[in-house]
Amino acid sequence: MARKVFTSFHYVPDNWRANQVRNMGKIEGNSVVSSNKWEEVTNGGNSAIEKWIDDNMYGKSCVVVFVGENTAGRKWIKHEIKKAWEDGKGLVGIHVHNLKDSDGNQAEKGRNPFEDFNVGDKKLSSIVKCYNPPYSTSKYVYEHIEENLEDWIEEAIKIRNNN
Repeated sequence: MARKVFTSFHYVPDNWRANQVRNMGKIEGNSVVSSNKWEEVTNGGNSAIEKWIDDNMYGKSCVVVFVGENTAGRKWIKHEIKKAWEDGKGLVGIHVHNLKDSDGNQAEKGRNPFEDFNVGDKKLSSIVKCYNPPYSTSKYVYEHIEENLEDWIEEAIKIRNNN
């Protein structure tokens, strides 16, 4: 049975890539958000965005961060990571820069967003895994993620339960 997860990603450049992974059928969770709906949420200001995140993260066992070229350091990505950790949810990153976007383009590898957080005297990145599929061809990256996604999520939940 697919785990219920919340997916976090930089919307404009990585929505297509994120949807490729979400459509694999390996996870359940927040549904695809249209650009119109996301614009409606963001027009409501910070409180509306926080409420949307809270509502969509509720009942999920894990947060999967799709790491693109410019994901790390973004305000709402950071908020989602912090909330996931504080709420005791599994947390895992997957680099998606080598998946093609809707125009057939790949991107540069982004930095690990978990580097921006500390848990006690440790970097969160030393606890939470951030996978970088070992291929540069989009088809093979997709297949690697599809083959491993469920295991990565289960491992993230175990790691969080032990920390």
